[in-house]
Amino acid sequence: MFLAIDIGNSNITLGVYSGDKLIFVSRVSTERSRTPDQIAVELKQIFALHKVDINFCDATAISSVVPELSSTVQKAVQTVTGCKPMLLGPGTRTGMNILIDNPAQLGADLLAGCVGAAALYPLPCIVVDLGTANKISIIDKDGSFKGCAIAPGIRISLDSLSEKTSQLPNISLTTPSHSIGTNTLDSMQSGTVFGFAAMIDGLCSRFEKELDQGKCTVVATGGLSRDLIKSCEREMIFNGELVLYGLKVLYEKNNPKKKK
Repeated sequence: MFLAIDIGNSNITLGVYSGDKLIFVSRVSTERSRTPDQIAVELKQIFALHKVDINFCDATAISSVVPELSSTVQKAVQTVTGCKPMLLGPGTRTGMNILIDNPAQLGADLLAGCVGAAALYPLPCIVVDLGTANKISIIDKDGSFKGCAIAPGIRISLDSLSEKTSQLPNISLTTPSHSIGTNTLDSMQSGTVFGFAAMIDGLCSRFEKELDQGKCTVVATGGLSRDLIKSCEREMIFNGELVLYGLKVLYEKNNPKKKK
């Protein structure tokens, strides 16, 4: 079995594959103070919860945007599985030409998601990843990573709006029935949901025009994307496990004799 782990700013997401079949996905909150032993115990509990024997896990890969947790999770995984995880970073063979000013600056999760998209969908392709930060990336028809746009995440923006104003409340992220709000709650939800949807549509159009290679496939992933893309005008494919699948593809590229 193959274990893929994506360490994000808000959540740590893990997925377990048997061959090409995804057996389960689990998410836990990102807590930077946890020790390797604590994470090891949690991993064993998660596998037990899903009735999967962790001893059959013999290949692992990690992407991380939280450097202080990278080695901690690596040690925990090695403790419970007996195999050292591949940590996505400089030196990892990606099979993707990264055409940005400094390829070393490319986030591991963003790279894994784009590798997964390039393996699954027609090119050129735009990847919309909505999480703690909103990341919109583009892959050209040759499978090269051309660049991206990064914006504050939806939840960060919404929380900031409530914290920095005296009369605007905390609200849930719900799609309102109308874009023209007639009360504070509906107006805030409209500005958040439809505002971010319009931003995504607009950036996709700009990317497509600037790339000038025809119509792009658009794939959405990330914790908040499933519901938000319903408010976008552009047709999008939702794949919540895109980063995990990309990690699997990357592991197989770097360990061709150990495909899981």
